[in-house]
Amino acid sequence: MAFYEHNGKKIHYEVYGEGVPIVLLNGVMMSTLSWKMFIPALSKTNKLILMDYFDQGQSDKLSGVEYDQSLQVAAMKGLFEHLGLERVNLAGISYGGNVSLQFAAKHPEMVEKLMIFHAVPYTNDWLRAIGKSWIASIDDPHNFYNTAIPVIYSPEFYNNNTRWVEERKELLTTQVFTNMDFMEAVVRLTKSADNHDVRDVLGKITARTLIVAADPDPLTPAAEQKALKQAIPGAQWVLLPDCGHASMYEKPTLFVTLVLGFINSDFQGL
Repeated sequence: MAFYEHNGKKIHYEVYGEGVPIVLLNGVMMSTLSWKMFIPALSKTNKLILMDYFDQGQSDKLSGVEYDQSLQVAAMKGLFEHLGLERVNLAGISYGGNVSLQFAAKHPEMVEKLMIFHAVPYTNDWLRAIGKSWIASIDDPHNFYNTAIPVIYSPEFYNNNTRWVEERKELLTTQVFTNMDFMEAVVRLTKSADNHDVRDVLGKITARTLIVAADPDPLTPAAEQKALKQAIPGAQWVLLPDCGHASMYEKPTLFVTLVLGFINSDFQGL
């Protein structure tokens, strides 16, 4: 367990292994603990760096503070400087993908490769309405679960993994969503994404970029990732069929293969 201070507040981070660095960045309700099953594979030949954004995991909570994702961008930059990293490879999912897009556009000189899973060019009215529905249901763990969780999986995965789904539902509704400090942090994180909009700066990204989409993904439909691919110079994209928003859990082997293959490959193509 390690921490660094950013403007007097603590950011929690973890480092595993040696080699080419991979920075793996959380979705909105995730923490470094969410990546536990992936640590052995992703740190075997690489330096794996995990971090909790503010209001996540073991990083400081910002109760009473209004902020946007630029605060998380600044925290990332501070962490990389703390670790002595001049250039990094970023792999961000959902919320972490959006912040990674902002980081790569603001600090292009610091990003070698960029992997974006299920992120969007901007927070549209659809996503903003989903966020409001989460916020409206935070006082009831079961309502929040039913509002926020089933839609992050594909119907096929949700229906075919009943035992896993029920065990996770029990954990979340009895131990996680009953924690009001956690729920209030989710509200702040959700609100921090309201003004996410990188459409005018995507052309500044110079990193080799891979955009990963899934279908069906009602939260961030594949068309949003295709728009990212078209706007980022030289970007490539991959569509994962029969997969939802939480692709790392639905297709963990494919997730690891994509991350290691893209980050570690020196192949430049034609």
